[in-house]
Amino acid sequence: MCSVGLRIPGTVAAMADMKLSFWGAAGEVTGSCYLLETGRARVLIDFGLHQGGPSAEVRNRRFPPLDAARLDAVILTHAHLDHSGRLPLLIGEGFRGRIFCTAATAELACLTLEDSGHIQESEAERFRRGRQRCGRELCIVSPLYTLRDVEAVRPLMSPVAFESPREVAEGVTVRFVEAGHILGSASLEVTVEGKNNGGVRRVLAFSGDLGPRGVPLLRDPRPLTEADHVVLESTYGDRDHRSLDDTVEEMAQILESVQRAGGKALVPAFAIGRTQQLIYHLGELRRAGRLDHMPVYVDSPMAVETTELYRRHRELFDPPALRIIENGDSPLNFPGLTFTRTAEESKRLNYLGGGVGGSGSGAVIIAASGMCTGGRILHHFKHGLWRKGVHVIIVGFQSRGSLGRRLVEGARRVRVLGEWIAVNAKIHTLGGLSAHAGRTELLEWGGNFRGVRPRMILTHGEDAPRAALRDGLRQRTGIDAAMPQFGETMPL
Repeated sequence: MCSVGLRIPGTVAAMADMKLSFWGAAGEVTGSCYLLETGRARVLIDFGLHQGGPSAEVRNRRFPPLDAARLDAVILTHAHLDHSGRLPLLIGEGFRGRIFCTAATAELACLTLEDSGHIQESEAERFRRGRQRCGRELCIVSPLYTLRDVEAVRPLMSPVAFESPREVAEGVTVRFVEAGHILGSASLEVTVEGKNNGGVRRVLAFSGDLGPRGVPLLRDPRPLTEADHVVLESTYGDRDHRSLDDTVEEMAQILESVQRAGGKALVPAFAIGRTQQLIYHLGELRRAGRLDHMPVYVDSPMAVETTELYRRHRELFDPPALRIIENGDSPLNFPGLTFTRTAEESKRLNYLGGGVGGSGSGAVIIAASGMCTGGRILHHFKHGLWRKGVHVIIVGFQSRGSLGRRLVEGARRVRVLGEWIAVNAKIHTLGGLSAHAGRTELLEWGGNFRGVRPRMILTHGEDAPRAALRDGLRQRTGIDAAMPQFGETMPL
């Protein structure tokens, strides 16, 4: 680890007094989890699910070597499952502290965890029934956690207003600032006072997941400017996104061709953030006179609830979204948009478009999960991937090992819900709808710190993008950023 430009404490004892350990998102995009320890407190920043293939499930069930009962607090950057999805496990391991986050994140996280708990229970039961149908020996398959475990998380949520410093543990104060990723998402400015040497003071900046500038509905990310140590995400550290306008135009042209053919477009999308962005863009296209009479279905109960929550938190909207509201319209609704809740409603969508009769104007179905690792999109894939009249539009990052990643990489046969399915549908990848900042924006955010240069620490990225961002930061700032591995501990 390079120490260029660091504010080095006066003694080794003072350095040992503060440390940061990485128990997730170190060389991967999912599983965010950082443990901050001082001589006075132990605070966990995020505790997310690992996502993407069987190995992720193994890691989720292997609790990291941290004593949950000794944690003083958890700070949550935002509600996506790769940042919040293992919180129910903490309670089972003895955690009794508070979970600090913004108000919108507290509400969204409870929604996502409830949905995740339901999926965990359903998948365990489906596995049990599958073994029974095959005549195999029955075995007990326990879900990672249950809805009852999720309910234990809700009372621990402690909402904090943006820009309002809050002491979350002895000697640890956090300030949440806008990250522009999803509703309520935040970057963190964490001020820590150690126990030795009269209280050594350090400021840590955690980017969380940074959104790109100009994303509909949300305010742009706010940069932080003062820190001794900066933990920066690197999801797209090796590339910039295509322009948003060009991406929306490409999506419109794909959907217009689907409409002309009476086909079906399947869009796997995260229920939080991406679905609402898609609704916004589709509504704008409708208001521009395009895609008339083409029905759009949001087939995700959680996405329905999330969209309603977005509408309740319009104080977090950006100016263009507020102008739509002022003009008497809605940025999250338009004629032809239908939200489906029940399983029966979802099943009926199998008979829309795609060469199986039904709607002559085609249909768009937006369903979770965004990485195609679970949820209703799998059922639509099972009924639609093998049909030539179906189009799959990938609109977000697909982690290694995920079904979505295999489709993007051109797999001709994939396993869906235990069955091998031929991929005859046309796969489209749209690179400009990401909720993550691109390389240029990451470099700007990381290069915005004034005064003494901080230690830069790159996480939440696969190794190639991390290395590319490290090289860019070295050229821009002269700092050689660290790339911690899983389980590594750094003194502060």
